[in-house]
Amino acid sequence: MFQDFPPTVDAVVVQAARLEPSVVDKAFSTVAVDDQAITTAPRVDQALTAVAGVQLFRRTSSVAANPTTQGLSLRSIAGSGAGRALVTLDGAPQNDPFGGWVIWSGLPAISLEGALVVRGAGAGPYGAGALTGVVQLSERTRIPEGGDYEVFAGDRGLTGGQGAFAAGDLFVAGAWQRTDGWTPVREGRGSADTPLAYEARSAVARYAPSLGGVDLALRGSAYEERRGTGLRGARSRGTGAALSLAVAGSSSEDANAWRLQVWTRISDLENDFFAVSADRSTASPAAEQYATPAFGAGFNLALRRTGDDGGWEVGGDFRYANGETREHFRNLGAGFTRGRIAGGAQTVGGLYGEAWKQTGPWLLTSGARIDHWSSFGGSRRERDLATAAPTLTLTPDDADGWQPTARAAIRRDGPVAIRAAAYAGFRPPTLNELHRPFRVGNDITEANAGLDPEVLYGVELGLGGEGDWRWSATLFANQIHGAVTNVTVGYGPGTFPVAGFVPAGGVLRQRQNAGDINAVGLEADVERRWGEVFSLSFSAGYTEAEVDGGTTAAQLTGLRPAQTPRTSASVDLAWQAAPPLRLSAALRYEGQRYEDDLNSRSLSAATTLGLRVDWRLSPKADLWLAVDNVTDAAVETAETATGLSSYDAPRGFRIGLRFTP
Repeated sequence: MFQDFPPTVDAVVVQAARLEPSVVDKAFSTVAVDDQAITTAPRVDQALTAVAGVQLFRRTSSVAANPTTQGLSLRSIAGSGAGRALVTLDGAPQNDPFGGWVIWSGLPAISLEGALVVRGAGAGPYGAGALTGVVQLSERTRIPEGGDYEVFAGDRGLTGGQGAFAAGDLFVAGAWQRTDGWTPVREGRGSADTPLAYEARSAVARYAPSLGGVDLALRGSAYEERRGTGLRGARSRGTGAALSLAVAGSSSEDANAWRLQVWTRISDLENDFFAVSADRSTASPAAEQYATPAFGAGFNLALRRTGDDGGWEVGGDFRYANGETREHFRNLGAGFTRGRIAGGAQTVGGLYGEAWKQTGPWLLTSGARIDHWSSFGGSRRERDLATAAPTLTLTPDDADGWQPTARAAIRRDGPVAIRAAAYAGFRPPTLNELHRPFRVGNDITEANAGLDPEVLYGVELGLGGEGDWRWSATLFANQIHGAVTNVTVGYGPGTFPVAGFVPAGGVLRQRQNAGDINAVGLEADVERRWGEVFSLSFSAGYTEAEVDGGTTAAQLTGLRPAQTPRTSASVDLAWQAAPPLRLSAALRYEGQRYEDDLNSRSLSAATTLGLRVDWRLSPKADLWLAVDNVTDAAVETAETATGLSSYDAPRGFRIGLRFTP
């Protein structure tokens, strides 16, 4: 297997002010994603979704998916544009402060050294948002002297490059990519349909000195992405920046370690929403989200003591977010006639304690959290653009509450390791879900400022082995109480309170706490390496998820949550055929899923195959060629109320050079 930097190349080490990985993690269902998996995948999110049950809201990767659908969820319990998993980078949340989604283009693949996927609710050190689990990204600490660089190109106008460099205590990285994209509509395509063009750039800098035995890491980053939405004239643009400061220290005398981190991030999003004629020959502006300024800030702290037979950790975290959507809408043919500003603020913060005990082959751990959440200052103001007269004013009541959560687990090591766990976690609704309505084609989804947090309760039982074959299998049962779901409440054509006019062929939905989602599933992961010559990894999951709508959404009872496949699986093979030649293949399968809450729009199962050839030109340069979706499979990603389907990328190729000067 190729190394990111061969032994003949000296490396620069830049610290990241982290705590050592906790022994507690191995009592839960975890999967490690290494740096090679991340840097050889087309996108960071695609490397993560190779882990069974890890999914974006839609099947489309972040190269084509609108930012508002890039939220990550685990275990295929229920997809969500806001995401039902917490994504962190060296402890700092990467979820957007307004919408909860993750802008994956803001995370250059070459800047990452791996990820740990923790399945199951993240009570304990992770806090709010870790409803179905946590993805812990780690930034690189070892860089070849002279840097690490990659340039690439491909069909459909693909070009790009990325690089990472370190000197002394400074680490910098950046990435740029553009593509002309593909047209997602095939059957029934009209002149209004256009390719999903995309361009993104990002930059990262981290200064990490060690001062008197204390590690410090000051990190700043920024990104910008522009994309077409698949309709003529419709565009999307996202920008953002983040700043964090982490300080960590330890004492070998008393086995104590501590870490404090403060962070802040800003983001903005612009989206055009178009209505499409029945023959798809024309598309007219239906709404213009011309700004979505958002601000988030917070801190987290931890104190850990580790002994020979156990230890404990205590800490806390706090997050603040505010933001609003600024839009023009209601186009009657001569331009927009209405304006809207909607948004608010929220806080969530908590304290936790966790302890563990090791006795021979046994590991026991338990922990608890108490969090307080609040949503306040919300408003929705709509006006006539010509006269500035108000047409709608909503000022929802402030809301707040306390939420206790906990987790406990036991593990027994041996030839076959056995573990069991129980946990609870919660996710407050995002500002986007509370305040921002949106439109996709002729379908309209209304906000709901009265949403309550989602709470997940779960148990799991797992087995695993650590020999030549590394494997694990986990059986789990989870329930999301008060699941936030887009619930169908009307059909067009028609005029509705607050939402206004819904055109023919359109559907009106509203975000609601639509009862409970009950899920039972099985996940399995297998890995085997034959020296440096051959490797195999397999990940599969099956989840039987069902909605109990109760009295709130009785029409959903017995149905499967939208965007939730029963089955997903991936197989990755790599063969070092000769000292300079490496061949690899990635097979991905996902079962059928439904587009909508009523299970009326079915998206077929899909299987894709990717192939890659790496050729070592020298100890400092690798040339590679990749073919994605080799069989040109038709992967359905969306379906309208009229039965029109959209599709993921067709077959494509990429070629690149990765090198160290």
